[in-house]
Formats: sequence, C-alpha cells, structure tokens
Amino acid sequence: MSTQVQDVSSALERVVAGLSPSLVSVLSHRMHASGFAWSGGLVVTSDEGVAEEGEVRVTLPGGESTAARVVGRDPSTAIALLKVEHADLQPVALAATIPSTGSLVLAVGAEDGAPTAAIGVVSVSRGAWQSLRGGEIDARVELDIALRRTAEGGLIVNAAGQAFGMAVFGPRRRILVIPSATISRIAARLETHGRIPRGYLGLGLQTVTIEGGGSGVMVMSVDPGGPGAAAHIHQGDVLVSWGGKPISRLQALLKSLGPDSVGKSLQIELRRGGQSHQTEIRVGERPTA
Repeated sequence: MSTQVQDVSSALERVVAGLSPSLVSVLSHRMHASGFAWSGGLVVTSDEGVAEEGEVRVTLPGGESTAARVVGRDPSTAIALLKVEHADLQPVALAATIPSTGSLVLAVGAEDGAPTAAIGVVSVSRGAWQSLRGGEIDARVELDIALRRTAEGGLIVNAAGQAFGMAVFGPRRRILVIPSATISRIAARLETHGRIPRGYLGLGLQTVTIEGGGSGVMVMSVDPGGPGAAAHIHQGDVLVSWGGKPISRLQALLKSLGPDSVGKSLQIELRRGGQSHQTEIRVGERPTA
C-alpha cells in the first residue's frame, strides 16, 4: 500500500475517532438510527428514525444504554430533538460551508455504541428548497453513497473533516443532507417550543379541473371549528386563487402553509354554483396530533 493511501486512511480514521464521543445509537420500537450531540444533553437525530410512540433509548459511546425523551420533532425538515440525562456527550461544532458537486464526503453514524462509516461523493449541491412536507431546507445536497439504514441521523463530513449536516433517506431512497443552518434553526425552535407550527385551514381539499380551463382545489370537507368555516367556505366550493395567486396544484398550496403562514389573513377567490366569490381566511395553527 502506498504512503499516500496510508495517509488518507489514517486521516479518515482520525475523523471517525474524533466524532465518536458525539455519536449515539437511537432505538425506538424496533427502529434503529444514529444521532449526535447538539448541546447540553440534547441529541439531534432523524425524525423518520424515531417511532411515533413508545420508549426511546440511546446507546452511548462505549455501549451504555439510557432512556431519552423526545423534546420535539419536525417531520417537514426530518429533524427530531432528544434529551438524554446524565450523558457525558461532546457537542458537535457544525460547519456552515456546503461542499460542491463532486466533493468527497464521509458519513459517520453509530450502531450498538460503536461508530460506523461510509465514503461517497456529493452528486447534487444547490440552493435552498422546500421538502414535500413544506419544510424550508437551506441547501439541496444529495449524496452518491451506500448508507446502512442505522446511519440515518448521523453526520456528513467534508474533506476537511468538518461535519456540515445530517444524513436522511429521501424519496426513492436518495441520501439527502439536512445542512447545519437548517439543523441550528429548527433544533433551537424545538428546544424552546417542542414543535414547529404549521398553517391550518380546516379544509379537506382535492385538485380539480375547472370547466372552461384551468384548475383549482375542491373543498371535500370542512372542520366546523376551523379557519375555513369561519371564512364561510362550504363543502363543494372550488378555491381558484390564494393571496392573489392562481391555485394550480394542491401540493403548492399545502407547501405555503409553513410556520410563517400562521396568523396571516389572505384573500381567497372561489367558485360556488358557477359564481365567483371572494372571502378572507385567517390561517390557523395545525392542532397537535
């Protein structure tokens, strides 16, 4: 083996060893994921890697298992925040720089108290985007890497040995990175509030084609106590514009119901019995499940 290859191998070993004191395994209802120390006994992990109910435990570096409490979770950005008592974990300093396409990266997770690692390449690196659940992600980073399921929620490290985000599985098992800026923003709100508010209309909606061309969303159901009912929207109405913009797809409307939408009042144009009507709706906050 050449000296250069040995140097690279040794450097990778040092990166993994340096991050090991910050990594935990997360176990909940037969689900296994990784997580990392964020601040003061708080652990960040993937929301998809934590069961909706039941006990959550983490395996600390070295193999000790301890209970964890879910502080908050945000499915729209795939981030969950756990609290681990009496754990001597070393918080990770996350880097802000996003690697360019073609950069080599290292995925570091944990399994049964021991670190796991995989090497890959950045296949996509571009600007901010919105997830299918409406979460604002600060950068779109996809990886070409073979990642074991238990590594979800672990760290992604750049060639300089700096962790810059968390690994999650996206649609069609693409490996995505939730970048440090998103983690810092969402984890801080979860620590304070326990959840990320989402807009709520109190309407069951379905995309339809409007007679004469165009599209809108038909109201299939109305929550009697919701914002839609307060705005006098009825079952069978077809919403055609929202805040002055045409409604072409239901998904686009749902994506607009982010945290900043709560409390806003917007004009809605709708069709009822072939006639056009205008109403104003004040976006509520989605109730907790």
